[in-house]
Amino acid sequence: MLQSLKIENIAVIEKAEIDFTDGFNVLTGETGAGKSIIIDSLCAALGERTSRELIRTGAQSAKVTAVFENISEEMKNTVRDMGIDCDNTLIISRIIHIDGRNICKINGNPSTVGMLKNIGELTVNIHGQHDSQALLKPEKHITFIDGVAENEDLKNDYKKCFSELVDVKRKLDSLYIDEDEKAKRADYLDYQINELENAALVEGEKEELTKRKKLCLNAKSIKKSFEKAISFLSDENGTGACDLLNNCKDSLKSVSEYSNDALRLSESIEEISASASELLSDIRNADDNFSFNESELSEIEERMDLIFRVTGKYGGTEKSALDALEKMKEEKQNILLSDINAAELEERLAVLSEELKIKASKLTESRRKSAEYFENRVCEELSFLDMPDVKFVANITPTSYSSKGADNIEFLISANAGEEPKPLAKIASGGELSRIMLAIKNVISAKDDIGTLIFDEIDSGVSGRAAQKIAMKLKEVSEGRQVICITHLAQIAATADSHFKISKSVNEGLTYTEVETLNFEQRKRELARIMGGLEITQLQLESAHEMLINAGIYWD
Repeated sequence: MLQSLKIENIAVIEKAEIDFTDGFNVLTGETGAGKSIIIDSLCAALGERTSRELIRTGAQSAKVTAVFENISEEMKNTVRDMGIDCDNTLIISRIIHIDGRNICKINGNPSTVGMLKNIGELTVNIHGQHDSQALLKPEKHITFIDGVAENEDLKNDYKKCFSELVDVKRKLDSLYIDEDEKAKRADYLDYQINELENAALVEGEKEELTKRKKLCLNAKSIKKSFEKAISFLSDENGTGACDLLNNCKDSLKSVSEYSNDALRLSESIEEISASASELLSDIRNADDNFSFNESELSEIEERMDLIFRVTGKYGGTEKSALDALEKMKEEKQNILLSDINAAELEERLAVLSEELKIKASKLTESRRKSAEYFENRVCEELSFLDMPDVKFVANITPTSYSSKGADNIEFLISANAGEEPKPLAKIASGGELSRIMLAIKNVISAKDDIGTLIFDEIDSGVSGRAAQKIAMKLKEVSEGRQVICITHLAQIAATADSHFKISKSVNEGLTYTEVETLNFEQRKRELARIMGGLEITQLQLESAHEMLINAGIYWD
């Protein structure tokens, strides 16, 4: 269950912390006080999409922390599969920054919004006012039936087959183009393939040619530098470095028998002279090997022009052009083999069509069985909710194959005895929609082990006896799981185990929302406020007192 919710800087809430209890919790307050913002905050903590507009004016970030206790084994395993330690307590937090960044944590461990959403789907079921509008959209009704059918494996199996069938059809459509178009496409591919093959592209050639071009452009300077280097080391007049080193060596060697220093230095110079001679030989070899044909430059430029022109048409690089060549060859081959491929695809399409028919039939059967159960259970719930003569039908009719199957499901209802069921969207009133959605939620929730149900103004369009019945049903549901309800009805608020009042005030031009846990006397005044007008009368207080006593709520 949801033990506590801490909210900071979200909309009109600067700071609030709510400690929920087991059983039935209600939140009441004037319109605009911030009741729905509490639900929005919880949704944010559970990974729902949000925006920076949620952040309180003047604040740089907003934060929500939700603490869950006594979580299900499925939830524990889900969290552990994320690599996070988890026992009976689950702490989720999300910080939303004004720059759009989100910082999410699960039990203190960094996480993602997606991870929060996965957890949210297993911990809390939220019914807002917009959910009732889903009843007005027949295309949404199939999701309610699937919610109780437990047919996830059948749906996944069907979807996999349907996706493959769609893919095969797409491939067949691409093969069955006009013969003239195929011929034109083949001719154009031939032109492109010939162009690329004649270019004989090689990866890295452009870079090598660029280097060679630079060398050719500087050939004369290179040749001249070799000749100068040779001249510096050995020239015809005997004044080159090699000759000078030999002369230096001979001069020192002539007195080496008298001086150890002269001997040592002459040997060192002899080594340097040998290195200089070797270097001179290497430079002469480099000079001899260096060749340059003036026509080579024009050949390089022509080749580079071809490469730039061809690669420019096919991606800009040799690799992209070569990849394009392979794809063109493959496409040309497919055109040539289109008749053979078409026959194979037609055969596969026939097999998939039969498989899809069988899988769709199984999916339909699962829905028909579940629809019967669903109809009976919803009618039972609605009978309790003061709609005893209602006839509720989940009408299943065949339709063309789609990703959801081959079924069209629409809810029909007859609210009065003797009337034929008609589309719910056309005849249900606002109060009836609220009760029907509550009934459906109760039926669906019976199939899962989600610990917390949240109802945001489930009482829309309801009053009197029907409101009392909704209160009794919510109280009944809360005996097996936690229920949190935002309400405007005293009948519902009176039956709650815990009552929270949401109020707002203005201080120095800023709006502040506060959350207060009410005791018995405070609950009396809040119920009287809900029932009354501008002023609370003694009669209203007495009526509120009686409502609480009748609901089994006594003095604190």
